[in-house]
Amino acid sequence: MGQGFFLLFAAGAVITALTVVLARNPVHSALALMACFLQISAIFVLLEAPLLAVVQIFVYVGAIMVLFLFVIMMIDVREAMLQRFLPGRNLPALVLLLLLGVEMLALVFWSGRFSAAEPIAPRGGDQVRQLSTTLFADYLLPFEVASIILLAALVGAIVLARKESG
Repeated sequence: MGQGFFLLFAAGAVITALTVVLARNPVHSALALMACFLQISAIFVLLEAPLLAVVQIFVYVGAIMVLFLFVIMMIDVREAMLQRFLPGRNLPALVLLLLLGVEMLALVFWSGRFSAAEPIAPRGGDQVRQLSTTLFADYLLPFEVASIILLAALVGAIVLARKESG
């Protein structure tokens, strides 16, 4: 039963992720990204990691999506849509997408590790302490790099949204 729900949520996450990339309207892409984040949160619940599920909803669906929608509303969507889809540029991207999809499926079907994997979330009351220790001790550098990347994205969004004067 759990594997069925996992496959359902995973398929939903893949479909909504493809919608993010293939949608022509930026608002539709942002809403599909929000749906993808919710699917991933449901997968965290299936993995018995409710803290990560709640953090996924608060941080990504709550904060990041509000930022994305704010940026989309600030830039001129009509001009961006005209520049986004230039003729002849989609074929190499679709070929690369197909190759990466085939590679992912080959790795999933030919690997025995996925069926024997144990849940990552520890069982017990000290989940938060163990997660925070792991995050801020073992993975401090990637955590800080992610925050710098988000800061750069925010600065880039402000630069893109600024109207040129003169």
